[in-house]
Amino acid sequence: MITELGHFALILAFFVAIVQSVVPLIGASKRWAGWMAFAEPSAIVQFLLTAFSFGALIWAFVVSDFSLRIVVENSHSAKPMIYKISGTWGNHEGSMLLWVLIVTLFGALAAFFGGGLPPSLKARVLAVQSAIAVAFFAFILFTSNPFDRLAIAPFDGRDLNPLLQDPGLAFHPPFLYLGYVGLSMAFSFAIAALIEGRVDAAWGRWVRPWTLAAWIFLTIGIALGSWWAYYELGWGGFWFWDPVENASFMPWLLAAALLHSAIVVEKREALKSWTILLAIIAFGFSLIGTFIVRSGLLTSVHAFATDPERGVFILLILVFFIGGALTLFAARAQTMEAKGVFGMVSRESALIVNNVLLAVSCFVVFVGTMWPMVAEMMFDRKLSVGAPFFNAAFSPFMVLLGLVLPIGAMLPWKRGRIGKTAWSLRYAFGLALAIALLVWAMQTGRSALGPVGLFLGAWITFGAAIDLWNRTGRNGSLKRLFRLPGADWGKAVAHTGLGVTIFAVAGLTAWEDEDIRVAQPNQPFEVGQFTLTLKDVRQVEGPNYFSTTADVLVERNGRLMGTLHPEKRDYPVARMPTTEAAIDYRFLGDLYVVIGDQQADGGWVMRTYIKPLANWIWGGCILMSLGGILSLCDRRFRVAAGARKTPVGGVPAE
Repeated sequence: MITELGHFALILAFFVAIVQSVVPLIGASKRWAGWMAFAEPSAIVQFLLTAFSFGALIWAFVVSDFSLRIVVENSHSAKPMIYKISGTWGNHEGSMLLWVLIVTLFGALAAFFGGGLPPSLKARVLAVQSAIAVAFFAFILFTSNPFDRLAIAPFDGRDLNPLLQDPGLAFHPPFLYLGYVGLSMAFSFAIAALIEGRVDAAWGRWVRPWTLAAWIFLTIGIALGSWWAYYELGWGGFWFWDPVENASFMPWLLAAALLHSAIVVEKREALKSWTILLAIIAFGFSLIGTFIVRSGLLTSVHAFATDPERGVFILLILVFFIGGALTLFAARAQTMEAKGVFGMVSRESALIVNNVLLAVSCFVVFVGTMWPMVAEMMFDRKLSVGAPFFNAAFSPFMVLLGLVLPIGAMLPWKRGRIGKTAWSLRYAFGLALAIALLVWAMQTGRSALGPVGLFLGAWITFGAAIDLWNRTGRNGSLKRLFRLPGADWGKAVAHTGLGVTIFAVAGLTAWEDEDIRVAQPNQPFEVGQFTLTLKDVRQVEGPNYFSTTADVLVERNGRLMGTLHPEKRDYPVARMPTTEAAIDYRFLGDLYVVIGDQQADGGWVMRTYIKPLANWIWGGCILMSLGGILSLCDRRFRVAAGARKTPVGGVPAE
């Protein structure tokens, strides 16, 4: 009964979304206050109906209702409860319902917190957001119904993909979708502004919190996925330039560019057209990511579906919204005249450089991701674009971004002197260079990648600290420092996080040690400064799997550091094995051990890695997210910005 009600609620939400996407637009066009006001309650009702539908699907997974096809294909009665719940979105149909739930959530939040918005703009934003929901409601109901029943319910299910039965993957998709779908709000604001023909400083202030929230969620989601790949896949890497990894990384790059571009709109009323275009393209890349994951166009361990028909439907959604948005942009571009004038050396120019580097980086990733498909379709050639291409083509732009970031962040608005700004950063540059040279001198037989990454990371970090201190004034003090606005602290912390991540990625890539051997029981062997001994290999039964578990003693300088337990698991229902690495997490580097197959001589294949600075990668991501949260908590984001005075009747004066 609950699942039928969930299905009915989904259909009702679809019809509410259709009405909401039409009535407020007409009301805004005709200046009918009542029709515009209809957007707020309908947005909230639409979210509540979708939330009930999603809750009904979760209930079906929790109680193992095997009359639903989706539960049979993605669950099992013996599966732990957390993975029964996460199985709700660990598949195509459920993940799409989560997607549309978040679309309606952001619409409801805009209705609830948008009190400072002009009624006409608010009505149009909510209507556009609802139009996006309409498209995905239709996609779910007509091609991907999660409430599809089976004529005869089986005794048990087929289990969830074992790779997804992990805490990291339980939370990775919701955060990622909050980022993906969060960019829909920036898109809705952009389309609403184009329809009104007005983009001003107030618009820049309104769109920034939504973009910032989406960027924060994307950062957390990408970090969780990277962490999962590091410890779960058994390859010992944090990033493989997988097509689906790239699908989330591209919107992240564009969201970062949009954040900085919106600042220019807010502060100087410049870059209006570019900011609107970025908002459109950023959401477009979110839709491209959805298309990649679900079309079967590209294969990946992360892919949800391989149904070309569903891919065509998503492609039509992409063409309709992005094609329509770009057409509207071309028609209204002349109305977005820039007012702010600035010199070649200014913060505005630095932010333009920032945007160009981020946008070009995104384009490089896009070309590398899609080129194998293009080559096969147009030239009948099967190509593989891997890490060497991405590292060679993408890294130079990140190096340039790291070099200009501290200087650009401290340049004054309108016009400045680059020599004066660079001189104020002389200590940061000198200290970063000294640290890099010291590490270069200490390392032997290694590449320059580690020292270069260390220099960039230290340069960005020290530059952020000096920028923050300079904001306290000539006679800076700790008291003034802690009274700075949240946005200033957020900027410094986020830039520091970027610096830490750059250094960690370069250090891990340059200084990693790897050892692959057949380990004999009770015969110690050396890996770096550690001594490892395979003591035992035993069979363990888990809740829904069987495990081959090793006991590996770890010593350092003759002192016992602990015992690691790498595993090989076999899930009999899913008929799929997984590798569970054993990791000794340490501040400066991890010891990473993987057990393989037993050999004829009684030994076991073991792979051992020393992963320097691995935890610093996710520490940097945490800092970036924390910086975004600090900026989002800035009081200026919570106060209505530049709302025009509204006469009686609720219609803003023109």
